[in-house]
Amino acid sequence: MKHYAPPLEKLIEQFERLPGVGHKSAQRLAFYVLSMSREDAEAFAQAIVEAKTAIRTCSVCMNLTEGDKCPICSDETRDRSTICVVTDPKDLIAIERTREYHGLYHVLHGVISPLNGIGPEDIHIRELLERAALDETREIILATNPDTEGETTAMYIARLLRPFGLRITRLAYGMPVGGHLEFSDQKTLSMAIEGRREIL
Repeated sequence: MKHYAPPLEKLIEQFERLPGVGHKSAQRLAFYVLSMSREDAEAFAQAIVEAKTAIRTCSVCMNLTEGDKCPICSDETRDRSTICVVTDPKDLIAIERTREYHGLYHVLHGVISPLNGIGPEDIHIRELLERAALDETREIILATNPDTEGETTAMYIARLLRPFGLRITRLAYGMPVGGHLEFSDQKTLSMAIEGRREIL
């Protein structure tokens, strides 16, 4: 016996397709949408359609943008000699929040993952190599996640970039601020020791 009317069931199923949303969360979201006024529900639906229609990838760095170039690539004050390579736009936003990095970015939109059928040709590596060939590029920072797929992707890209004669760096990983040595796992401590730097 069906517990919900078909339109509600369909709405719940659509919410369940979102990452990290289970059946109970999908139910909650669906019932919340039903409790909205018609105007608010239509505005919500319109925002989804507009975002899907208007947002594209930047012609330079592959970040999400409304125009041909994203605001970062269009900003002439950015350091154009450095490109930070990230997995997806969320990583770019995280780095921008630090206000410590002032160069450009390159968004891969994924990582190499043979188990998931994702190869080098499925992410934006070719476009990165084209940018690396430009005279103004001096350094590439590989900022993929420190997991198996992220490390594999970073090593693969580094190998392709070596002939360009650029400085290729990797984000340092290790002890979190406020962390305690006794609670850190062996891998984290090893990376912290390897990534140590001189105190001036």
